[in-house]
Amino acid sequence: MKISFFEKYLTIFVLICMAIGIIVGTYLPVVPSFLNQFEIAAVNIPIGILIWIMIYPMMLKIDFTSIKNVGKKPKGLFLTWVVNWLIKPFTMFGIAYLFFYVIFNNLIPMNLQQDYLAGAVLLGAAPCTAMVFVWSSLTRGNPAYTLVQVATNDLIILILFVPIVGLLLGISGVVVPWMTLFLSVFLFVVIPLVSASLTRYLVIKQKGLDFYNQKFISKFSFVTITGLLLTLILIFSLQAELIINNPLHILYISIPLILQTFLIFFIAYLSAKKMKLPHDVAAPAGMIGASNFFELAVAVAVSLFPLNPGVALATIVGVLVEVPIMLILVKIANKSKHWFSKEMEVSYDH
Repeated sequence: MKISFFEKYLTIFVLICMAIGIIVGTYLPVVPSFLNQFEIAAVNIPIGILIWIMIYPMMLKIDFTSIKNVGKKPKGLFLTWVVNWLIKPFTMFGIAYLFFYVIFNNLIPMNLQQDYLAGAVLLGAAPCTAMVFVWSSLTRGNPAYTLVQVATNDLIILILFVPIVGLLLGISGVVVPWMTLFLSVFLFVVIPLVSASLTRYLVIKQKGLDFYNQKFISKFSFVTITGLLLTLILIFSLQAELIINNPLHILYISIPLILQTFLIFFIAYLSAKKMKLPHDVAAPAGMIGASNFFELAVAVAVSLFPLNPGVALATIVGVLVEVPIMLILVKIANKSKHWFSKEMEVSYDH
C-alpha cells in the first residue's frame, strides 16, 4: 500500500480548508450560523453526518476475525495496548499542560489554555486506526499483525476512551458532560463500527474477499476525502474569529503535539527493540502510538464543547501536523531497521 496523493499532501489540504473556512466564516457568517442551528443533544448534525462519511469507510478496512489469532504472538499486542492506553493519554496531558499552562502561560488566555488542553487530551486518548495501514506499509510492516493491532485497539476504544477522557478532563478542571461523551462514542465509534462490520460480512458473503478488498473498499476513498475536507471547512468557518484573533496559537498548539508524537513513537519503538520484537512489528507499533484517530477526536470535541471552539481547534492542529511528522518517523524506522534481528519473524494466519 502506497501513500496516496491526498494523504501525502494532507497538511496542504488542511491549510487550504483553513483558508476557505476562515473566508466563509468572516464574509459569509450566515452559512455557519445556519448550519449551527441543527443540533441534537449538543451534537452538530451537519458535522456529525460528515464525520460518519469519514469514519465509516475507515472501519470497512478492519477485519475483526483477525482477533482469533490474538494469542499466538502476544508481545507486540501487549506493547501496543500499554503504550496506547497506559502511557500515551497521560504523557499527552502532561506535555500539553506544561506548555499551555507554564511555558505559554503569558501568551495564551486562561480560558483557551483549558480548551487547548482538552483538545490535546481527546487526541491523546484516540490511537490511530486506518492510516496505520499506510504507515505500516511504508515501513514494510507485517500486514496481518498490524490488522490485529488495529482491530483490538478499536475494541479497546469502546471501553477505555470515555473513562480516560473523563478522568483527564476532570483533572484539568473541565466540566465533563458525561452523557454527551457517551453519546459521541456511540455515534462516532459504535454505529460506524457495527455498520461497517455488517457491510463487510454481507459483501464478502455475496462477492468474495478479493472483490471486497480490491474493488469495494476503493470506491469509498473519495467519499472519505470529501467528508474530511468539508468537515474541516465547516469547523474552520465556525472558528474564524478565534483564528484571526490568535494566529500564533496554531504554532503554540503544534509544538507540544509534535513533541508528544516523537516521544510516544520512540517509547514504543525502543521498547519493541528491548523486547526483541521484529522490525515489521516494532515499526507499526510505534506508528499506532504516534498517530491519532483524529476523526474521532474532532467529532467528540465538537459534540462535547460546541461553545468552546478552542477544543476543536486543538484537535484540527493535530490533523495539520500529523502527516509530515509521521513521514519523518517512517524514514527513521526504515533507516534504523538494522537495529532489529533479521531472525525474528512473526506470522499470522488469517
